[in-house]
Amino acid sequence: MFLFLLVASLYYARPFLVPVVFASLLAMLLLPLCRRLQGMGVNKTLAIIICIVAFVAVMAGIIWLLYWQISDMAKDASTIEQTVNQKLSELKQYISHTFGISAQKQKAIIQDPDNSLTGKISAFVSGVFSSMATFITNLLLVLIYVFLFMYYRTHLKKFVLQLIPAQQQQKALAVIDSCQKVAQEYLTGLALMIVCLWVMYGIGFWLVGIKSPIFFAILCGLLEIVPYVGNLTGSSLTALMTLAQGGSWSMAVEVLIVYSIVQFTQSYMIQPLVVGRQVNLNPVFSIGGIVVGDLIWGIPGMILIIPLLGIAKIVCDHIEPLKPFGFLMGEIKSKRSNKLTTKVKGWWGK
Repeated sequence: MFLFLLVASLYYARPFLVPVVFASLLAMLLLPLCRRLQGMGVNKTLAIIICIVAFVAVMAGIIWLLYWQISDMAKDASTIEQTVNQKLSELKQYISHTFGISAQKQKAIIQDPDNSLTGKISAFVSGVFSSMATFITNLLLVLIYVFLFMYYRTHLKKFVLQLIPAQQQQKALAVIDSCQKVAQEYLTGLALMIVCLWVMYGIGFWLVGIKSPIFFAILCGLLEIVPYVGNLTGSSLTALMTLAQGGSWSMAVEVLIVYSIVQFTQSYMIQPLVVGRQVNLNPVFSIGGIVVGDLIWGIPGMILIIPLLGIAKIVCDHIEPLKPFGFLMGEIKSKRSNKLTTKVKGWWGK
């Protein structure tokens, strides 16, 4: 009953909870910078505002870079359309020769029975504008929540401690600090790893010779925030756009080879060093959590579920009746994996 009510509450309270959770994680991410500024003598309110402005400036820079690349790609829209039509024609001929389905039958299968394509396009455009309005509103809410969480962080911590018996408060304080540390290290490491992926994907796509390699490198790097799914999606989109821009099938295969090399480097070199194992979740809970997060909160749920599960594991590890669940969620320790990580760290150290 508790699990049923929890899932129902998370689902129906999504418009309220998603901005709050995003703001909580961002507040944990910006907290070290805020503390450093306060240690330098900056006023608390001003330090928080500087942190938020710096975060917004970084996000604005990334958005501007993407817009610049998209505007360059838009100049070749007519060429891309002709190439797509040519590829679709080749695909229809292949299906016709291989499976015996004529071009007329294929057209009848995919034809819009209601001839309402224009109406669907209009609905799609209006949906995009509606989504943009919702995104801007939620972004403003997130920034307001970040300011309030950082300003009242001591007050909120004292409130949590007052809910716990006096003999357990020291342990609760350790849990709070551990959760905060895990969130900070995970988000900081993820940001550094995304920057590394931008560099590697950019060099790889430039060597392959695709158009707008910077855009696709940024896209593949940003999609890394959705584990397991995001990087594969980004590389698949890059391969398809390579074909749409007039590239050959060999170029699309080379894009997938770049993806494989980058993923190998990320898994065995960058991730152990930059991200580490702050969120010690086994793949079963990671992948299952992403699926459940998508079902409950959509794309925001897929982004938020990994740090939330990491925090939940810490709570389970510190509460005696819940320790078996923490063990179940944890990663299986492998001596071979630890030796490999230590060896890689030694290489980089040298």
